[in-house]
Amino acid sequence: MASQEEPTSGKPEEQRGDGDVEAQTSGGYGVSSILKRWRREDLLKRGSLVLRGVALLFSLLCFLITVTNKHGDWQNFDRYEEYRYLLAIAILSSLYNGFQVFRQIREFSNTTKLFSPKTSLLVDFFGDQIVAYLLISASSTAVPLTNNMRKGADNIFTDSSSAAISMGFFAFFAAALSAMISGFKLSNQTSI
Repeated sequence: MASQEEPTSGKPEEQRGDGDVEAQTSGGYGVSSILKRWRREDLLKRGSLVLRGVALLFSLLCFLITVTNKHGDWQNFDRYEEYRYLLAIAILSSLYNGFQVFRQIREFSNTTKLFSPKTSLLVDFFGDQIVAYLLISASSTAVPLTNNMRKGADNIFTDSSSAAISMGFFAFFAAALSAMISGFKLSNQTSI
């Protein structure tokens, strides 16, 4: 009968982490892991820039469509609080996302930062959250009014209103994804 022995790890003595630094194999703590981290951070920065650019585009479209939605008498956007709220939030979103796109492009090109990294992370996270919530709030507020108007008459005013609301929702989706990236970057920061 064969003796039952404990299986060994199969590692040579110098690879078990006994303190011999020169004989250890790379365990993911070398140059390759640093390069992977830099690539991931660069991808997050570029992704955040693209999402903010998309949010800026849709916010501007929402703003422009809403402002030009004047067709006389009851078909003027400024007669309804819901559309004025949508317009105000589209303006705020455009300003915020425009500033963020400018800041990120400046950081990519000059490598100079307007804010400290800690402040920048906090402003990104809370700003993205606030803008996303305001966009979904404004777009959701205007939907029932537009649906009620469509029951009476389906015309260019209600179609333009629907287009502006759609742009508000698209801007929300881009801002929400940007907020998720900001939250990920904030949670992975080593010193907050």
